[in-house]
Amino acid sequence: MPQDLPQSPFAQEQTASDADVSSASSGLHLLDDPAEWVSFGKPYGEQKIQAFKPQDIEVWDSQVAIEGMYCATCALVIEDALRAVPGVVQVDVSAAAKRARLVWRPSQVLPSQWMAAVQKVGYRAVPARDAVAREMRQAQYRKALWRWLLATFCMMQVMMYAWPSYNAQPGDLLMEFERLLRWASWVICIPMLIFACGPFFSGAWRDLRNRRVSMDMPVALGMIITFIVSTIGTFSPEGIFGEEVFYDSLTMFVAFLLAGRWLEIRLRDRTAGALDAVLNRLPDSIEKQACDGQFHRVALRNIGVGDVLRILPGEAFPVDGVVIKGHTQADEALLTGESRPVSRAEGDQVIAGSFNLTAVVEVRVERIGGQTKFAQIVDLMESASTQKPRLAQLADKVAGPFLVVVLVLAIASAVYWWPVDPGRALMIAAAVLIVTCPCALSLATPVAMLTAAGTLARHGVLVRNLQGLEVLASIDTLVFDKTGTLTRDGMQVSRMSVLDELDASLWQGLAAAVAKNSMHPVSKAVAGFGMSCVSKWKVLSVQELSGHGLRAQVQAATGDDEAPIWVRLGSRSFVAGASAWPTGVQAVYLALEASPTNIQVLASFELDEGVRSEAIQVLDGLRQLGVGVQLLSGDGPHAVSRVAAELGIEDYKSECSPQSKLERIRAVQAAGQCVGMVGDGLNDGPVLAGANVSFAFGRSVPLARAQSDFVVLGDNLELVLQTVLLARKTLRVVRQNLFFSALYNAVCIPLAMAGLMPAWLAGLGMALSSVLVVLNAARLVKPLPLSGAANADEQPVQALGVSAVAA
Repeated sequence: MPQDLPQSPFAQEQTASDADVSSASSGLHLLDDPAEWVSFGKPYGEQKIQAFKPQDIEVWDSQVAIEGMYCATCALVIEDALRAVPGVVQVDVSAAAKRARLVWRPSQVLPSQWMAAVQKVGYRAVPARDAVAREMRQAQYRKALWRWLLATFCMMQVMMYAWPSYNAQPGDLLMEFERLLRWASWVICIPMLIFACGPFFSGAWRDLRNRRVSMDMPVALGMIITFIVSTIGTFSPEGIFGEEVFYDSLTMFVAFLLAGRWLEIRLRDRTAGALDAVLNRLPDSIEKQACDGQFHRVALRNIGVGDVLRILPGEAFPVDGVVIKGHTQADEALLTGESRPVSRAEGDQVIAGSFNLTAVVEVRVERIGGQTKFAQIVDLMESASTQKPRLAQLADKVAGPFLVVVLVLAIASAVYWWPVDPGRALMIAAAVLIVTCPCALSLATPVAMLTAAGTLARHGVLVRNLQGLEVLASIDTLVFDKTGTLTRDGMQVSRMSVLDELDASLWQGLAAAVAKNSMHPVSKAVAGFGMSCVSKWKVLSVQELSGHGLRAQVQAATGDDEAPIWVRLGSRSFVAGASAWPTGVQAVYLALEASPTNIQVLASFELDEGVRSEAIQVLDGLRQLGVGVQLLSGDGPHAVSRVAAELGIEDYKSECSPQSKLERIRAVQAAGQCVGMVGDGLNDGPVLAGANVSFAFGRSVPLARAQSDFVVLGDNLELVLQTVLLARKTLRVVRQNLFFSALYNAVCIPLAMAGLMPAWLAGLGMALSSVLVVLNAARLVKPLPLSGAANADEQPVQALGVSAVAA
């Protein structure tokens, strides 16, 4: 159970609420089944569902999609409603992603209750990973299109009826015909107001009930004022507002507003919505082999470890497993960073979230649900999608007070112009209400950052922290780890030295048996070198000392009567007594530990690693951006200086422990620099967390434990440079959006108050402001210009030798 979890203010007792009543009538109680919770959430923190049932988990972390949310004020309303539910501990709602993240306690509240609380304030919540969420998004798009089409048709009809009065000379148009055309326009506006403008009025009513002001309030008021003034002018031309009508302005600005909203929905689905496309790439059902050998389509929740599935071409693999029949090509770009299809035949592993491209295959299930790598990727991306960067939080705080100021300005304008012309005074007030657009201000930051996150995800870079994009754009120094980062991930043992050649295979197997318990590139190289002899030993326990090596208790596999021994496998400094062995090479040492002060070196394994072919290009690109480059490594001076010289890095340090790396980074930060860190994520957790922004690099990164802001799934170092470039471009887009939004309101509101902006032009301006913000963010969708140099890397094949060292 996590110790740092904030306590709910309602943790003392759980009382019945209106949410309980509404949930019973809406069918949401079906989600109260604990078996459903895994489909849209996970245990909070370090809790795991293994021996425990879902209902035994004390705290859950769930994701839901929200329908009917358009602006930052909507998100604040939903957050307040959810925080008021007993048992809901933490809430994050993103208006740009239209998603919400909740941390809640099953002992105090059930999903139907907090979902009903969302419904109570006028919105709808559905599980984010459910097919209903996709259908909801498609239905919203279709409704927006139909509303815009109806409003456009009404606008054309009303303009046709208004045209004679604009062009007729005095006496050409009889009063009876003019009145008939006005009545026809009034009739046409009724269905437009009911259907096309329905979301604005329902949103405004919802705001009134919740004593809030959102974007729907001024728009709805502007529509009502325009329609009332025009109605009075139609049926009582001798009244206070005179005989002038504004049906053409009303239909025009409604059509413009709805066109802008439709385009905004479409563009957001194509930009920030790229994250949803990744999160929902698993199929809803799959063909499973039954006891009679036949395949039947079943829901994914009915799949278990050991089942045999049949995957059709074009379907995504829903689980991690092994191919037992067939041969195909698989697209694993999202999960491994490998852009080219890979061949998968019998005996090969397939991973959830990758696509079967060419042929039918049968797969035996090995890992399902949260145990798959795809599930870890989804967790990281969902967490990022609901985060609010600092600039977005600032815009959200400004949006609410801004709308209140606008209402005051509209009233002031009406009061000022009333003595001159009451009808014109109300139309000026309507123009002020309509022209305002805090939507553009609220969307400026999150849409750009979610778009950039979606672009990076398609190239194999996961954004764990949206705020990291803002920080990355301003870094001064980028610190690199060496092994597996600047050098290729696949190290090799080029030479083994032993005291006695007769013991070579014995120590080779012992080193491999210990090394296979670690994911570090050095350990993987040693494990692969001695895998054929590993069966001679049993490892009873193992400790991995970060930055040093492995300490293990082992026993010979020949019999249980053999006494266990302690051995060490690690660096020269970790293995005392290695000073008598050859120096000037990069090596790992195996030693027998009779006691902490009595350590005898048994063998050494010289390692060979090549610098990545794209490393020089990447480092040169960073320097051209004004980013300083440093190298901190735990390896020996010879290996580190060789790599630093080859790459032209002047500031480097060898034999660094994780603590000394952290101290070095803090010293650079104390000098006023913004520091980024690129490491393999295996033993650099404190360093990655201590840097201002960080990358966990390499396929071996344990995603669930990564402390980084960015996770590079592939092994192309160029992605680090391209992420820096995209972060800078993203921040430029955010600043452009914020500047444009502020400039638009600063210019248009005074024009509207002065009576120089009619209602139809105000509607056009408001629609264009939001669309332009999203269009500007859409520039971040472009593919990253990768050179593909990393694909040319070939692992060196070298002869492996064994030599004896004189005692």
